Amino acid sequence: MRRTRTLVIGAIAVTAVALVAAGCGGGGGGGSNTTTTSAANNFKAALITDIAGLNDNGFNKNQGVGLDKSASTLGITPITKISHSSSDYQPNYNAAIRAGANIVIAAGFLLGDTMKKYAKQYPKIDFAITDDPVSAVGGYKNEIGITYATQEGGCLVGALAAKEAQKMNGGKPGKIGAVGGIKIPPVDSYIAGYQYCANKAVPGTKTITQYSNSFTDEGKCSAVAQNEIGSGAQVIFQVAGLCGDGALKEASKLGKWGIGVDADEYNVASKILTSATKKTDVGVEHAILDSFHNHFPGGTDILLNLKNDGVGVGKINPSVPKSWIDLMNSYKAQIIAGSLKPPATLSKS
Repeated sequence: MRRTRTLVIGAIAVTAVALVAAGCGGGGGGGSNTTTTSAANNFKAALITDIAGLNDNGFNKNQGVGLDKSASTLGITPITKISHSSSDYQPNYNAAIRAGANIVIAAGFLLGDTMKKYAKQYPKIDFAITDDPVSAVGGYKNEIGITYATQEGGCLVGALAAKEAQKMNGGKPGKIGAVGGIKIPPVDSYIAGYQYCANKAVPGTKTITQYSNSFTDEGKCSAVAQNEIGSGAQVIFQVAGLCGDGALKEASKLGKWGIGVDADEYNVASKILTSATKKTDVGVEHAILDSFHNHFPGGTDILLNLKNDGVGVGKINPSVPKSWIDLMNSYKAQIIAGSLKPPATLSKS
């Protein structure tokens, strides 16, 4: 049976520093600072990016930040392998393993099949994947899933989107849009929460959802946003990485509001309502820390959510009324308490 662990995020960096200072190196237990330094010098952590590379302003980029932070904190060697297409996945895994990686982290759901292959082939190496539970990628004892309750953050921005659409529709329930990249579970979970809480905040709100089939081509997401706005959407939530920035810019150009994803995208376009954030850097840091200290919890999932500040909301536009923010925060409190549970899978609007 798959197990899921919920993190206390604020303690991660402190724990890392404390353990290094105490001399608890990757060799597992006791030892002097010399032993710790030796372990750090020999330890290598690799990140295999998805096809957006490190220039996507959020999802992959922040995982690179997490790798670099771990290297700085622990004194280990970082290895970054950039994927420009799916054909790069296998060569990048081969290169990371040849370079002596102790842990290899896949930056996203689309690398799941490749990770499964290598986790089975190399049982003495630790493997982790962002946005995919271990039950979906083999369930081997040398792999973990770094998962995010993105439906929770989607819920919060959905409430603001619905209130804005209602305002722009003369007080009646309005329409909001979601521009997805590729239709995969990590994308749909954001949209599911967005749709659910939009309709909870303003019953009758309609969510228009379309997909660009890209995480990198801004033009494709711009076209999807234009289509959704043409169908009446007043707010566009982008869930398509770098591609989605094109949707945000198109919404601003047409006088509508945009909502960013993963990172705080407040400055991507002129009319950003807020962003649904997830701390992909922290997930990477935690996986590396566990592997370094020989505490790798293979066969389990790390879960980052609202309760441990692993997902959330970015900067909110000053035009948003306090009453809307209060409503959003009431949903947040209910989610943390367990009385409100936004779905992670899509239903028809």
